This record gives sequence, C-alpha cells and structure tokens, in this order.
Amino acid sequence: MYQAFLDRIFEKALNQQASDIHFCVGKPPVLRIDRDLLPLKEEKVLTPEDLENIAFLLLQDKKEEFLKEKELDFSYDYQRKARFRVNTYFQQGYISIALRFIPARIRNIEELNLPPILHRFAQLQQGLVLVVGPASHGKTTTLAAIVDEINHTRASHIITIEDPIEYVFYPDKCLIDQREVGRDTKSFLRALKSSLRQDPDVLVVGEMRDYRSIAIALTAAETGHLVLSTLHTNSAAQTIDRIIDVFPAEQQAQVRAQLASTLSGIISQRLLKRTKGGVIPACEVLIGTPAVANVIREKRTHEIDMIISTSREEGMISLNASLASLVLRREVKYEEAEKYSLDPKGLRALIIGK
Repeated sequence: MYQAFLDRIFEKALNQQASDIHFCVGKPPVLRIDRDLLPLKEEKVLTPEDLENIAFLLLQDKKEEFLKEKELDFSYDYQRKARFRVNTYFQQGYISIALRFIPARIRNIEELNLPPILHRFAQLQQGLVLVVGPASHGKTTTLAAIVDEINHTRASHIITIEDPIEYVFYPDKCLIDQREVGRDTKSFLRALKSSLRQDPDVLVVGEMRDYRSIAIALTAAETGHLVLSTLHTNSAAQTIDRIIDVFPAEQQAQVRAQLASTLSGIISQRLLKRTKGGVIPACEVLIGTPAVANVIREKRTHEIDMIISTSREEGMISLNASLASLVLRREVKYEEAEKYSLDPKGLRALIIGK
C-alpha cells in the first residue's frame, strides 16, 4: 500500500520537475517546484501512522538508528530513475520527511548554465576549489559537474567522502571511489585522514565541517592534490574569513599562508526563478591570482570584492555582474535578482548604466 503511494508521489515529482518532496502530519505531500512549495491537494492528508509507515519503508535497515538519534540523513534509490537525499526527523513528537531530488544523469557546466570559466577548475592538477552559497542553491550539483568533467577528460584517482552519497559517478577515464559516512567509514574525519594514504589525485569533500577537516583539506591541497568541497557561506570574501576564523588564534597566521598558497577558486552561487520557468544560477567567481593570495596573507580580505569587480580579464565574475547579466538577458526579473544581491544599489547602477 505505502510503496504504491510512494511510487505515485515520486512519479509526480519527476514529471513536474520538483526539487524536493515533503511529508508532514496534517498536510498532503508537498512538492517544491521552481522554489515554490505546492501541496498535492488531490492526495490524502497524512496521519501520524502514515508518516511512520512511509519513514520505515524508506529507512529499511536504518530504522533503529533513526529512532535512537531522532533524525537521520541517508540516500534512497528510486527504481534507477533517480536518487533522493532523505532526512527523517521528529517535530512535536511526529515524524516528518524531507527528500531532495538528485537526477540520475549528471548535467555538465553548459547544461547547468554555469559560467564557462568553471572548465578551468576541472583542468587543475592541484589546489583548493570551493563551491559556496546558501542551502538548496545547487552547490552539490555544480561540484558534481566539475568532478564529472574530470572523470571524462583525464586519468585520475578520485575519492569522494559524502554524508550521504548523492550523485553516483560512473567511471570513465578516472578510477572513482565514493565513500559514505556510516556505511563505508565510521566518521567523516577518519575517512578524510585515511584518504591521503589511498593515492588520490582528486579529493572531493562533501562539506568542510570544522577546523580539523579544513586543516586536512588544506594540507592535501598543499601536498599536490586537487581538493573540491562546499561551504555554507554567502560570498568568496566571507568564505575566506570563515575558514580562517574557525581556527584558534595562534594557528591563523599559518592557515592564512596555507590558504594563500593553495586557493585556486571559489564559486558562490544562487538559484533564481527563471522568467520562462525553472531556475538559473547567478555566480560569483573568484580565481586564486597572486593579488588574491596577497590580500589573504596580509589580512586584507575586505579588498576581495574590489579585486573580483576589477578582474574580469582574469575570468572573475562579481555576483552583481552575474545578476545584472541575467536581468538584461530577460532570464530573470529585476525584483528576483534584487532579492539575492548583497549590494542592491550597485546592482541597480549596473543595470541602469547599460
């Protein structure tokens, strides 16, 4: 009964190109489509018993762990058509479920409407590349596109450490090991430490979580590996400050030096509602030039935004320039772009000036 119900909801989500599915007590299933939440009014209002049965069907052998921990992240494969990143949790004593859709096919940089300069990051042999931005704005998808381009263009050993595994990579020219916390390793930090003894060329860290994982990632980038990861930060400048500030004061000078020498690029992105339907990214792109290395080393990260704005020839893109381009190409409405600008006055000036 509940498997048929789940299959029906999954098919509706796929057909309507939903990014998320929500199951909550007292509501019918809810889809997120083009960033809007839309209840499936033709479906039944869910009861506590419904949620329990749906959750346990998805959880399978993870049921006891969920009941003990009260919340759990895992992935679910739907008939090889799609994968979902699932979070089951309790609220007011009832179970709720949030599922994020992960397409079976990894889209490339062009298909995702990402800046062509991102191809440069897939060509790197070493360094640190970060994809940053708020939750639910496509960081994992962008990271996957870069990793898959590496997979199809050169022979490298790629190790990913994820919690849980989201996109599944099918090896082409690369040898790819995907490790999931809980299933393939006991802890994120332990997997990250041991990865340096597994002969990687490319290390993909699902998220840099604390100063220990950041320290290992910096060391890996410093010792000849290409390290790709994500952070929940709003801009390139904020990302640099966050990385440094997470360390004790006595270690920050060393971290500045490491970051200055290893940082290859930062992509900060937002997903905007497109005028013709769907979503499209706006991207700030920082490239690790000598000028960027100097301001990191000399505690002048407040100058990063200016460097980005004046370094278009180097391939850098400011968030406002990206947003303005989308508005001028009529891809998004001005009001939508303004919501995501960190400098609305500057955005207005760029658009009016054109």
